[in-house]
Amino acid sequence: MSSFTARFATPDEIERWDEHVTANPNGGNLLQSAAFAAVKQNFGWDVRYLVLEGGHGPSYNLVLEKSFPVLGRLWYLIKGPDVASIDHVPPALEAVKKFVASERLRVFAIKVEPDIVDSEDARAVLAGAGLAKSFNLQPNDSTALLDISPEPNQLLRNLHSRGRNAVRRAEREGVQVEVAEPTLANYRTMHSLMTGTLNTKSRNGAQVRSFEYYRQFWTEFTSRGQGRLYFVYENGRPSVGAFVINYGRKGTYKDGGSLQKRTQYGDSHLVQWTAIQDVKELGCTEYDFCGTPPAAQLKDPSHPFHGLGLFKTSFSKTVTDFVGVWDFPVDSTRYTAWNAAGERVARQLYTRRTGQQFY
Repeated sequence: MSSFTARFATPDEIERWDEHVTANPNGGNLLQSAAFAAVKQNFGWDVRYLVLEGGHGPSYNLVLEKSFPVLGRLWYLIKGPDVASIDHVPPALEAVKKFVASERLRVFAIKVEPDIVDSEDARAVLAGAGLAKSFNLQPNDSTALLDISPEPNQLLRNLHSRGRNAVRRAEREGVQVEVAEPTLANYRTMHSLMTGTLNTKSRNGAQVRSFEYYRQFWTEFTSRGQGRLYFVYENGRPSVGAFVINYGRKGTYKDGGSLQKRTQYGDSHLVQWTAIQDVKELGCTEYDFCGTPPAAQLKDPSHPFHGLGLFKTSFSKTVTDFVGVWDFPVDSTRYTAWNAAGERVARQLYTRRTGQQFY
């Protein structure tokens, strides 16, 4: 079994954070980026930059931290640890546990969320190392992924026939997709389109957050050249919107929304096809549609992501489930208290005080 050591990143490594993260064993994730760190610092989290050394080379991981009276600190390795295989997760976490003890950081538990495909074997490895399955936090713990490395004609032929036919019809009928300027007015329009599409209280956590959250989120990524806003217009106003991120080798359809009543067939499909071509030109080889029902619930009409799942799998055909969120107790007594009531109370109090989501 591989051994690891853990340490905080140096100032120089933090300055070049995205360069390091995108060189991780799994290519990094936009939720580990410098842009996302800047957002979360303004929405209730402290940020730590953690380096794991061992396995197949260094791994750079963003840690989100909250502190609580008596209990101490909770760490959330969002989309991490980014290691090469599920077998590397337990020794990596043991290294983190040893590190927080040596630094006297009073961390009582670590939430992890490795981008490793779900399986009985993967769950057995995590459970065998003392981790406990928790509720998933990110919408793309189940998602539709598309290999966009083929040349455009072959890539279009690779799509599900529903998606391919919709793209071709939209092109024939002259639907126009535009890259919108990252202005406050356009951001407000995008947020309005989103609130008309998603349930505001999705059980999978994909709530539409406040406009201020999205404004900063979109600004952080566009200012770094890592995000684009797309609109389709109908009768002179935006009818479909999408915010797409290019980070490392992956493009991600992060946010989307549309008017409920539209007449242009295939407009949403053409937005995605246009964004795919753009991120492909920027060097991305994979496209994440960011959020579907789990594979086993894809055809369940009661699932809040049912419609989104049908749309997204009209491109990629299948759903990929990741292992999701697991808790690694560092101090069993304090973790038990957190799990029994502390987390529920902390989430309620934070939401009442700020109007924002806890995670």
